[in-house]
Amino acid sequence: MMIQKRLLVAAAAAAFALGTGSAFAAGKYGPGVTDTEIKIGGISPYSGPASAYGTIGKAITAYFKMVNDNGGINGRKIDFISLDDGYSPPKTVEQARKLVEQDHVLLIFQSLGTPTNTAIHKYMNAKKVPQLFVATGASKWGDPKHFPWTMGWQPSYPSEAKIYAHYLLTEKPNAKVAILYQNDDYGKDYLNGFLAGLGDKAKTMVVAKESYEVTDPTVDSQMIKLKDSGADTFFNITTPKFAAQVIRKAYDSGWKPLQFLNNVSSAIGSVLKPAGFEQSTGVITTVYQMDYSDPQFKDDPAMKAWDAWMDKYMPGADKTNGNYIFAYNVAYTMVQVLKQAGDDLTRANVMKQAANLKDFRTEVLLPGIKINTSPDDFFPIEQMQLMKFDGAAWHLFGDVITGEVGHETTH
Repeated sequence: MMIQKRLLVAAAAAAFALGTGSAFAAGKYGPGVTDTEIKIGGISPYSGPASAYGTIGKAITAYFKMVNDNGGINGRKIDFISLDDGYSPPKTVEQARKLVEQDHVLLIFQSLGTPTNTAIHKYMNAKKVPQLFVATGASKWGDPKHFPWTMGWQPSYPSEAKIYAHYLLTEKPNAKVAILYQNDDYGKDYLNGFLAGLGDKAKTMVVAKESYEVTDPTVDSQMIKLKDSGADTFFNITTPKFAAQVIRKAYDSGWKPLQFLNNVSSAIGSVLKPAGFEQSTGVITTVYQMDYSDPQFKDDPAMKAWDAWMDKYMPGADKTNGNYIFAYNVAYTMVQVLKQAGDDLTRANVMKQAANLKDFRTEVLLPGIKINTSPDDFFPIEQMQLMKFDGAAWHLFGDVITGEVGHETTH
């Protein structure tokens, strides 16, 4: 009887251990996670009008391959499923549903574009699936109160636009400004930030505004109107394909205004090279990451490491295309979040860790720029610096600017 009683107690204890063990395992692993794998979704425009950004998805895939080659994250390999949406919001919805409901990914990472991410914004939050480090600077991605499952990564468009406005108010207060913007949330976010930055002066400084649709074949007619406005300053709020067209059109028409180009279209390889280096001379933009073409970073150890990574994992790719450094930086940040999550790889803990980055630096951010988030701050990068193209390379000038213009500090 004593032996039987001991056996029963042992069996009960084993059953309890198995029960709590399975409950613990279920609690620490979300969909797409096993002892050996973390399944992550991505959505990029590998085709369509914004296909120049497809390089980002390709480079992220290459970065995760490097991570896997080095043993993965805490012993788990990343299975990155990156789908094409052609920069079409209905297609984005279709691909997001596939990733979440059929592929059962843990999260969707770096889905690109403001209109496309807007199309899945409510869906991702209703499903409580992390929509992490979206590839767009729209201000709506930093709203943890209403959308706790969505977070941006790059500086917000309004903050960037206010830097240009601040520069104009300081350096050229009597400027006559013409603006071309994409007619969607992305373009309007930049436009509204710029107008807010100019304040009351916007009424007298802005002399012309023209919009375009992403489906337009060219923006030649808009550029003719903007040139004819008599403006001596131009804010170019366009995606890469149109940015290259616009820079060349302005030059060919004999219009040579002081030109500001939004950061998302500042890549030398995909924008300035097709536009023409001579045609692009003098253009001003902002930056928050190192530039391969900038001689001051030639011997930087981090840049050398990035260069070696490109040679191994992206052989033959154009190193002057800033999208590759962007992809490296944002993928590096994603890996940090997963490392911080440890073995608690639930969707809730991934978001918790994403909102708990403290003075974190990836290898090729500009010196002085750090990533910080909190449960109330879903804007990881809020620092930028101005730079100007001299016909061969970008050159930094001024200070690193932090926060909203008018409330900034410099380092």
